[in-house]
Amino acid sequence: MTRIPLVDLAAAHAEVAEEVETGFKRIIAETAFIGGAEVAAFEQEYAAFSGLPHCIGVANGTDALELALRAVGVGPGTEVILPANTFIATAEAVARAGARVVLVDCDPATYLIDVEAALAAVTPATRAIAPVHLYGQLAPVEQLRAGLAGRDVAIVEDAAQSQGATRHGVAAGADGIAATSFYPGKNLGAYGDAGAVVTASEELATTVRTLGSHGGLKKYTHDLIGVNSRLDGLQAVVLRAKLTRLAGWNDRRRAAAARYDELLAGLDVVRPVTLDGNEHVWHIYCIRVPGGRRDAVVAELNAAGVGAAIHYPVPVHRTGAFEHLGGSFPNAESAAPEIMSLPIYPQITPDQQTRVVETLTAAIAG
Repeated sequence: MTRIPLVDLAAAHAEVAEEVETGFKRIIAETAFIGGAEVAAFEQEYAAFSGLPHCIGVANGTDALELALRAVGVGPGTEVILPANTFIATAEAVARAGARVVLVDCDPATYLIDVEAALAAVTPATRAIAPVHLYGQLAPVEQLRAGLAGRDVAIVEDAAQSQGATRHGVAAGADGIAATSFYPGKNLGAYGDAGAVVTASEELATTVRTLGSHGGLKKYTHDLIGVNSRLDGLQAVVLRAKLTRLAGWNDRRRAAAARYDELLAGLDVVRPVTLDGNEHVWHIYCIRVPGGRRDAVVAELNAAGVGAAIHYPVPVHRTGAFEHLGGSFPNAESAAPEIMSLPIYPQITPDQQTRVVETLTAAIAG
């Protein structure tokens, strides 16, 4: 039986192959491998797509988050608050910036950052809160902002999974700064690593661009201690081709998510919850399988050719890298052994989704 992948990168490539091939030939002919017109054009186009004036392309999503954090003043002696239920890159970026990672729990229904816990964790050393826009929907940033009124604490949004998502009609970074990843499996994925920072602030945009180019905007001028993190021309070609299709692809993801909602009704799983006011883009369709059966269910689906996966099996404070942080985060800890992700991508068919759910139903019954 034909395998159903978690993400079908080949199907996405088929839709842009001709455009990408033409663009690659153009880049090679012009030898515009670092920076150049394609990168500049993509930055303008992605900024416009995000409803913001500034986009800075960088080498990957982790760099994007680190540079955004550094741009708002995160560094040694400061703290950054983030959810325990996230990919480790969120915490890595904070540690790489030299700051202390402060973890808080997640909301038990959406798995997004617990706003009350985050605000309660603010100390005089807190320089930023990094809400993670998990699975394709935005965290309630406006609630964080209201709770931080009068305090010198920045909000640096981890938007690695939410290209095209909005909250109350507003995209990530609209009132501050956000970092995103164009890892191949993302809604907007490159053909390798790539990332970007978006912001409405010209000052922050200039700082991020400076930091990502060895600390200077002119050759052999180094005003800051920076890094080498730049988007290359070949990746910009891919991203430009896919960006023109992203809104439509996200619509197809929403249709697929709605179809799963219907197919899963009555099954002994917890379906995902969309926060009121959110326009979800369904990077991941995450369900919860109670009763300690999750790992066996995932294994059975995989054996049957269904690409189920887990996002994420271990909260940050339970990883070897960050176990020194300690702490207890009951919602993240109880979700970790039960959550699993079903295949979702723009090209998935109703028949494929039916097979996914039939296989899931049999695995749960068994």
